Amino acid sequence: MNTTELIRKKRNGNQLNKKEINYLISNYTNGKIPDYQLSALLMAILLKGMNPDETAALTNSMLNSGKIIDLSSFKGFKIDKHSTGGVGDKTSLIIAPIVASTGIYVPMISGRGLGHTGGTLDKLESIPGFQTDLSLSESKKVLRKCGAVLIGQTKEIAPADKLIYALRDVTATVESIPLITASIMSKKLAEGIDGLVLDIKTGNGAFMKSSKDSIELADSLIQTAKSFNKSVIAFITDMNQPLGNYIGNWLEVYESIQVLKSKIKNDLYALSLKLAGAMIYLGKNAKSIKEGEEVAKKQIENGKAFNKFLEMVELQGGNINYINNPDKYPKSKYSRKIHSVKSGFVKEIDTYQFGMASLELGAGRKTMEDKIDFKTGIILSKKINDYIKKDDLICEIFSDSKTKIKLAEEIILKSIQFSKTKIQTPKLIKKVIQ
Repeated sequence: MNTTELIRKKRNGNQLNKKEINYLISNYTNGKIPDYQLSALLMAILLKGMNPDETAALTNSMLNSGKIIDLSSFKGFKIDKHSTGGVGDKTSLIIAPIVASTGIYVPMISGRGLGHTGGTLDKLESIPGFQTDLSLSESKKVLRKCGAVLIGQTKEIAPADKLIYALRDVTATVESIPLITASIMSKKLAEGIDGLVLDIKTGNGAFMKSSKDSIELADSLIQTAKSFNKSVIAFITDMNQPLGNYIGNWLEVYESIQVLKSKIKNDLYALSLKLAGAMIYLGKNAKSIKEGEEVAKKQIENGKAFNKFLEMVELQGGNINYINNPDKYPKSKYSRKIHSVKSGFVKEIDTYQFGMASLELGAGRKTMEDKIDFKTGIILSKKINDYIKKDDLICEIFSDSKTKIKLAEEIILKSIQFSKTKIQTPKLIKKVIQ
């Protein structure tokens, strides 16, 4: 095969077959095809797209570039959840212990923060001692003991994805739905799962801004999952405001603890129940998603979900003293309360900018070398359609830097729009696709 001819074939809008795709991916992973040629291929895919057969073949090639975790000795269903990311989205920390407490295995490979969005691994690593870099053998031991494990992508899992993702990031090809699909599914399928629940975010704080693009991505992911005989349910969910009220790594762990202890019942709680319910349904521990939600609610109320979270944290090296006593966690040097400059109903929140404010405070990375300040972040007091009087509290921000606090405050004040009358509250779950 000739790499240049295959690039030309895709550039002209023609379909690549399985052998051609496998040739391109395996040879790039092995260093036989240079970055500049694969960059050209990625741009051709972005511009010309891929049909479902091509996307499945690309996923398969990336999946088989590394090891696939063998969980055949685990007697029970293995179900995971994937979110496309947003601001304040910490559902993984809540639903993994809920679902595991019902006897379903939850092997979860998670990611780090990307741009304005937070990352599950960064949140978990805000717990002192928590290890996300377990080997495959170590992660299987944790999974067998407590039913859930949350780790990062290892060198053994889908190495082609790691290489290609880095290239997409610098060649303006991140937005391609076939490339997003193959990236997500190659990692998820490598976990050895039986089923997958998808949380596809849409809105001003999501990578997919429009419902149309979100549904297109969901359909692509579902078709690809089905081509590998995996059960899948997709939720299109709102990201036109932060999920929950806490933004920032430890702050989001704190909110997750409060949800698991039945002390907070907000939009984060509602979505976590829905996603966990779908996972419980796919794991055959409920006859419907609705029944699965009731099971999930019961696991929170009887304390089993929180106890499972404690068990998972301890097995992965985390200090459970901070989970049992979260108020003892170190505090930022400085905090500032941001008050409203006018009265009215909260009409709009620029969620992307809230994510950027959190990034400026030190909760994320601008470069790979940046060190995260786990303590820093935002506690949001008002959400869309809440009434607020002039000088009422909008949010409180935390950082070890006064300069960063001032910059974040400026961003936040520009990110909220008001209305004199009530507006329609954004629907949390836009669509369910089975």
